[in-house]
Amino acid sequence: LALIQQVYGWMRSAGFNSINMDLMVGLPHQTVASFNATLDEILALSPDRLAVFGYAHVPWLKKHQKLIQEPDLPDFATRISLQELIQRRLSEAGYVYIGMDHFAKHDDELVRAQQQKTLWRNFQGYTTHRDCDILAFGASAISQTDEVYAQNFKRLADYHASVAQGSLPIERGLRISQDDKIRRDAITRIMCDLELDKAAFAHAWGLDFDTYFAQSLTELEALCADGLVELTPERVRVTEAGRIFLRNIAMAFDAYLQQTEGAAPRYSRTV
Repeated sequence: LALIQQVYGWMRSAGFNSINMDLMVGLPHQTVASFNATLDEILALSPDRLAVFGYAHVPWLKKHQKLIQEPDLPDFATRISLQELIQRRLSEAGYVYIGMDHFAKHDDELVRAQQQKTLWRNFQGYTTHRDCDILAFGASAISQTDEVYAQNFKRLADYHASVAQGSLPIERGLRISQDDKIRRDAITRIMCDLELDKAAFAHAWGLDFDTYFAQSLTELEALCADGLVELTPERVRVTEAGRIFLRNIAMAFDAYLQQTEGAAPRYSRTV
């Protein structure tokens, strides 16, 4: 903690006027009381932005995570209590919940962009810079353009060898389809604006919203019944209660998540 405080002080002294801090919730043996103590220390520093990421337990992908015993992880009730604590403490401290684990002070440009519906999202999180290409450096990093995603080699040795040969260290790439672009935009608007204006979206993409997203709207009906989303003839809107389930709501628009029954899990819990 002393080192974090020292480095934070250096950044303020150097003139940085916007500092983000990342926290992780859902770690082994973490409790509401222990994370509350963590928030006491962090809020005393008063960073401009906070990203509170949930620990992703995916031992079927990350073999070293098999060393972590499942009973040592917070159960679902504790994870919900942790989310409630985060929402309450950060709201009381003057932070605005942007969505998807991100918080910012009320005068931050991210908050203004969300209010003006100009907020955007990419691999790095929320941003005010729309339609910018991302050029990634380092092992496993992902680059993004409007048409293509490209991931660098995951193994450091492979990455070094490719760079040494004067080649782009890209292990795999994906050229996206028109449907990918449409669904990406729908997911982005849900995550950034917390709603989808059906008429505006249909006009922008030249489609009939209810027809194109018929399956998505059907999947959202269960979340609507739980009070997490509102479905009207004009729009899809995330409720206040639904904001911590934003990933679940956005997932209804993702065609790639429609896994076959009995398939092995690929993703971590959303809460």
